[in-house]
Amino acid sequence: MVFTKFVEVGRVAMINYGEDYGKLCTIVNVINGNLALVDGPQNITGVQRQKINFKRLTLTDITVKIPLNARQKTIVKAFEEEKVIDAWNESSLKKKLDRMEKRASLNDFDRFKVMLA
Repeated sequence: MVFTKFVEVGRVAMINYGEDYGKLCTIVNVINGNLALVDGPQNITGVQRQKINFKRLTLTDITVKIPLNARQKTIVKAFEEEKVIDAWNESSLKKKLDRMEKRASLNDFDRFKVMLA
């Protein structure tokens, strides 16, 4: 099995735990073997610049070309140029999360109808 997603500056990740669960962020710097400095940018994804553990990140296939410790303005520009939100909405991970959310919101009768279909 070959790894295709690496922790690198510019890698877009989804936060999988905590108050920012389900939000996208961009890795701005790798602090050490367990922590990364991430930034949303806040006006697009709602994630502030913070350090976060790798266990709380799910890496995506999406990358943006940004320098090390990029400012928020630079990240916003890269997000818009590479159409990250559109790529995220088309990704299989986003579609899977939407399916799981939809199934979780079904009541008993809706699950029964799905079972019969």
